[in-house]
Amino acid sequence: MRLKTLITLLAVLLTSFSAYAFKPIELGEGHYLKFFYDAQFGYTGRNTGSGPEGEESTSEFNFRRNRLGFIGTYNSKLSFYVQTEYIEDKNITPLSVDVSDDDSKNFYLLDAQLRYKMNKNIDLILGKFKHSLTRENLEGCFTPLTMDRSYFVYAPFKTSRDKGIGIRASLADNLMQLRFEAQEGRTGDEGDGSPDPASNLRYTARAHISLGDKEKGYGYKGTYLGKKKVLTVGASYQMEPEAVYADTVNQTDAKDYKAYSFDIFGELPTAAGTFTASAAYLDVQFDEAYQGANPDFNSYGMNGERDGYYVKGAYMLPGKIGPGQLQLFARYDTFNYAMLNGFYDNTIDFYAGGVNYYLDEDKIKIAAQYGVTDFEEELGSNTNMQDFDTFELYLQVRF
Repeated sequence: MRLKTLITLLAVLLTSFSAYAFKPIELGEGHYLKFFYDAQFGYTGRNTGSGPEGEESTSEFNFRRNRLGFIGTYNSKLSFYVQTEYIEDKNITPLSVDVSDDDSKNFYLLDAQLRYKMNKNIDLILGKFKHSLTRENLEGCFTPLTMDRSYFVYAPFKTSRDKGIGIRASLADNLMQLRFEAQEGRTGDEGDGSPDPASNLRYTARAHISLGDKEKGYGYKGTYLGKKKVLTVGASYQMEPEAVYADTVNQTDAKDYKAYSFDIFGELPTAAGTFTASAAYLDVQFDEAYQGANPDFNSYGMNGERDGYYVKGAYMLPGKIGPGQLQLFARYDTFNYAMLNGFYDNTIDFYAGGVNYYLDEDKIKIAAQYGVTDFEEELGSNTNMQDFDTFELYLQVRF
């Protein structure tokens, strides 16, 4: 009884924080400025990574995300969005553990966008923003269905965001949405000493069809908390000519980068609760550059040539459990890598399940997840390249 009372009091206290969220500052007719702070802080534990042989368990408290930004409008057509990130040294990452005490700190500009609404159906975006190769990248990182988005769907080079220009068009009363982006793509040697064959732009195209309630914004959500009936099907394509060398020593045999993805998302609220399901396939290709004499590091490994898919689902209980809403979730990812950890044709399987507890929608959220990462081929001398289990417990706040 005492534990239940303590949890209820904690939930009420956390919910009261949202009353102090930043309010928009009115700057005259059609002008406003709003500040925001979003954070995810918590505990991560892994059954490997520490000790003389790296076989002891590792624990860490840290920020998953820690962001401050602002959004504003000049008039009904022109607006802007700026977001910064401050992250300290992370010992435990999705696929590795590094317990070296380098105490690194990074503060950087995550997003910086100018948005121009040409008319009610066409939007233009300029600056630094998310690319549209995958739905998973476009889903808000503070509105995911599971603990986080897939660890395997990132694009090479600029993995999530890039500088450039994009256009988004809505057709047939938001039944269909089309996107096209031209961004920098690869620039220089990516810090690993591998030469860049050319300075070409990276191009991305995406289309989706919303058959239920419309998903009409620039981004998506991993769950709408039972407030929408959604069924959206999407497809994307991305390419950059002459992105890597198959022979970096002689700087010959330049290969193109291309990738494509298919995805589906559905959410159905019912009297018995809300059911959510999502799946996607991703194929990343470098024209088999990894088979070259001295292949570019970027053509293989975690962000290199690979293909695979994920499926994820959730069930939100009807009504409230205490002051909040409870959602159970699970996911499965499987990706086959051209070369990973020194093995050709290596596959990673990831299984995870957990729970989300929402207070004041997603402004306050407590999430817990247990995940299992399985390598088809393991490197016995390195525990970062062997199977491991991870437990995560995080608190999310949005002001």
